[in-house]
Amino acid sequence: MRVEIRQARPDDLDAVERIYAHYVLTGVATFDEHPPECADWLRTHSKLAAAGLPFLVAEERGEVIGYALAKPWRDRPAYRATAEESIYLAPEAAGRGAGTALLTTLLADCARGGITEVLAVIVDSGDPASLRLHKRCGFVESGRLARVGRKHGRVLDTVLLQCSLGNPLDSAATIGA
Repeated sequence: MRVEIRQARPDDLDAVERIYAHYVLTGVATFDEHPPECADWLRTHSKLAAAGLPFLVAEERGEVIGYALAKPWRDRPAYRATAEESIYLAPEAAGRGAGTALLTTLLADCARGGITEVLAVIVDSGDPASLRLHKRCGFVESGRLARVGRKHGRVLDTVLLQCSLGNPLDSAATIGA
């Protein structure tokens, strides 16, 4: 499979909307219960671009098959070098390497932008694929929040993962500044 990883463009956001809507409507990988619309994705894209944070897509044969983004972890200035990532693949693209390519590129882009800590909040759904992907890319488990989500008749935990990208004292990152 030949996958190209690149910055998302506004014309990619219909595909991003479809990919994420699948997970919102059919599973528990996200606690969203209503899929964001394309206008919401356009706002997210603009905000991340203005903040200098990556919003990437994986493209195969001209079709967007996945996306990954980094957003500020919190809005307080002390968190300026910490981001939270999100990654989703079209179901038919799972298990073919696109997730690893997206996440490794996202981490490299974050590091170049001065981010030193990247966090992932993963729903413990019983499917280990996302945890395996993150651990393969250097994330370590840093905590668990028990029984914090309720979706599709299930009570779910989240697992907190963290990937350290560099020395936090060397960073001059200023997300959104």
